[in-house]
Amino acid sequence: MSDEMYGRTELEWRALEEAGWDFLISRARESRPTTDYTEMNNELATRTGQPPWNFDYTKDRAAIGELLGRLVDRSYAETKHRPGGGLMVSALVMFLGGNGVGRGFYGKAVKLNLIPSERMSEQAKDAFWIGQMNGMVKWAGTL
Repeated sequence: MSDEMYGRTELEWRALEEAGWDFLISRARESRPTTDYTEMNNELATRTGQPPWNFDYTKDRAAIGELLGRLVDRSYAETKHRPGGGLMVSALVMFLGGNGVGRGFYGKAVKLNLIPSERMSEQAKDAFWIGQMNGMVKWAGTL
């Protein structure tokens, strides 16, 4: 049995988690708090010395999804007792040149019982996402 996931060891995953957390929290404190998958990927490679993921490959897209899921678990745990419930730090990560987050964002929100279903109107999804993004910015400012 391999101790690697998506070609990275658990030690490498821990480094990615710490670098990703530091990057997203620092980004949340900036005047432009959002980032995109490409910028985050490049930042992770720079901060950890690990090779960047190649988003042409399904497994590499899944790997960054795994990382964002881990980061959301942390942000949710650290904020779940605040008024309004837990926050998803991945609300800050959008598609390159896009205006929205990936489908995994809403799936994770369902798992955390933050929304009842992924089958919401686009308007309801956007309102939830923007609320999460604004909540992260406000919370990060208190750290």
